[in-house]
Amino acid sequence: MRSGSDPVTIRPARPEDVPAIVAMVHELAEYERAAQECHLTEEQLAKALFPADGRPALFGHVATIGGVPEGFALWFLNFSTWEGVHGIYLEDLYVRPAARGIGAGRALLATLAEECVRRGYSRLEWWVLHWNSTRDFYHAIGAVHMEEWLPYRLSGPALRQLAAQAPAGVAGSIPEADAVTG
Repeated sequence: MRSGSDPVTIRPARPEDVPAIVAMVHELAEYERAAQECHLTEEQLAKALFPADGRPALFGHVATIGGVPEGFALWFLNFSTWEGVHGIYLEDLYVRPAARGIGAGRALLATLAEECVRRGYSRLEWWVLHWNSTRDFYHAIGAVHMEEWLPYRLSGPALRQLAAQAPAGVAGSIPEADAVTG
């Protein structure tokens, strides 16, 4: 944890960070009152961040204090058909409680914002639970709550049922990620 003067350092995730990131993902799931829904393994995350073909679909940054990962951001690219450019979708942002209040979360978000600006991306987006107190922080940095948009999710039996209705001959037309399934 933080020793008095150790600064927060943000850097891209490395393979050796995977165990700490997975542990923090599980801590986040517990905080979000959904620990029983989190099944992420080190193998899954390592394969997503560092695939054999060298072309990840998931990216990550860690916030370190004294060289120890104390926070992370996992993100991937999205695309705005209206603006014609990519953006970043922040899947998860988490800072361990003992490391909060010293700028690690802001530094992670600033790093992703800089990534967007540097690459010419038009936006950085994420979801937050309605009861999460970090919403005040997000408003303070200029993030806007998109009230007119409602998130939808298709999973489990409903996903499989709709997949069974796909037209013949289309399967495999999208390049497959080298993902671990479980």
